[in-house]
Amino acid sequence: MKTHESIRLFKSPILEALTHVHPSVPFLVWVPVVAYQLIQGAALQTPAALLLTFALGVLFWTLTEYSMHRYVFHYNATTKAGKYLVFLFHGIHHDDPEDPTRLVMPPVVSISLGILFFYGFRLTLGAGPTPAFFSGFISGYLVYDYIHYATHHFRPKTAWGKRIKENHMKHHYLKKGGKWGVSSPLWDHVFGTFKGE
Repeated sequence: MKTHESIRLFKSPILEALTHVHPSVPFLVWVPVVAYQLIQGAALQTPAALLLTFALGVLFWTLTEYSMHRYVFHYNATTKAGKYLVFLFHGIHHDDPEDPTRLVMPPVVSISLGILFFYGFRLTLGAGPTPAFFSGFISGYLVYDYIHYATHHFRPKTAWGKRIKENHMKHHYLKKGGKWGVSSPLWDHVFGTFKGE
């Protein structure tokens, strides 16, 4: 069986190693956080409020996923440093979309962003709703990570799975962008970017 040869990003073997992630890592890092935050949230909210806040966190993740993919990952950089950064955090995926070790976010990045989002939610929502909202947000992130991995490495059996894979594959080959949502086409429909049919 032929092994995949990854594009090298760094001369330093330590930095290079940090760019490769086994797909089980997000699950191992974030599921305990989600569980802990749900337990915390259950002590602060009624069951109905907990469920609603969790669902709103998932929904907010889908908007975050869409926005980051469209405006950050595909930022039209004009400087050499900017182009390198865009390539580093997402361009590499478009140049080598089948690399199995670069389809989920490295923990050094996801944990850093997770901390920023958690305290941003705490600041804006307050202590009560934040645990459930954050657990929904991170659950949405995990679903995104594994849907993205699956679109590149598995053949879906369901109509929904086939459509999600088809949308993402089209995204990879659209010249002017579009189909920014990976786990959901919702915001592409809302913002008119579900094109390339």
